[in-house]
Amino acid sequence: MAGGIRDPRTSVTSRALAILAAFDVDHPALTLSDIARRAGLPVATAHRLVGELVTWGALSRGPDGGYTVGVRLWEVGLLSPLHTRLREVAVPFLQDLHASVRENVHLAVRDGDEALYVEKVTGHRSVPIVSRVGGRLPLHATGVGKALLAFQDPAYIATFLRGPLPRCTPYTVTEPGRLARELAGVRRRGWAATSEEMTLGSCSVAVPVLGPDGTAVASIGIVVHSLGANLERLVPALKSAADQVAARLAATGDDPYPSLRHGVAPHRPTAQRVSA
Repeated sequence: MAGGIRDPRTSVTSRALAILAAFDVDHPALTLSDIARRAGLPVATAHRLVGELVTWGALSRGPDGGYTVGVRLWEVGLLSPLHTRLREVAVPFLQDLHASVRENVHLAVRDGDEALYVEKVTGHRSVPIVSRVGGRLPLHATGVGKALLAFQDPAYIATFLRGPLPRCTPYTVTEPGRLARELAGVRRRGWAATSEEMTLGSCSVAVPVLGPDGTAVASIGIVVHSLGANLERLVPALKSAADQVAARLAATGDDPYPSLRHGVAPHRPTAQRVSA
């Protein structure tokens, strides 16, 4: 049950948030009874709160009586620094990178023990992938996730390695000692790679976007077909993009709207097309 609550002492805010949490990628549209069940609320309570959320615009009611996330909530979400700052700074460089490699390009950040995908640039010839903007995947099973994980505080890494670590495919690295050695290699060379650890038939390579303290604030990755892939050849283009994003973030300070006040990040086409 997504976001379910049963304690009658919970606040109105907690109940409203539980209703919003009832919606996810597998449940983008829900009936009132579905919302009540998934939020752990009496139907009468859910009906009252859902009505208020519809009035405000957080939810929208369709002709069939079902509910979806409303436009007002989407507008508020766009005020997140992930959109107004990181994404706006990074997108021009992600587009340059995609023009160079012609493969799936991702921008991700760490949220808890998962990689949260902030942006994705892809083409119709790119390998099919399970990631989506706003989606989450395990840190230890993805290229962008390993690039993020390797450049976190050592205490966090030690806690993360204690697991449990889900095995997404037969090739997912879940053994703490092996993963620790792999992360040390990522820190040493500056890039991470996976081979069919998240999806069979696909491999990935990623680099961190480092902040002033050396911690990864984001990561940029490329996903390609496993067959015939040469991941190391993609690293220079990836590092160039990550370095430019990091420099742009530093140059614009804490401004939440860097593209409005400082101009759009310079569009510098990547040198030439890179073959995977």
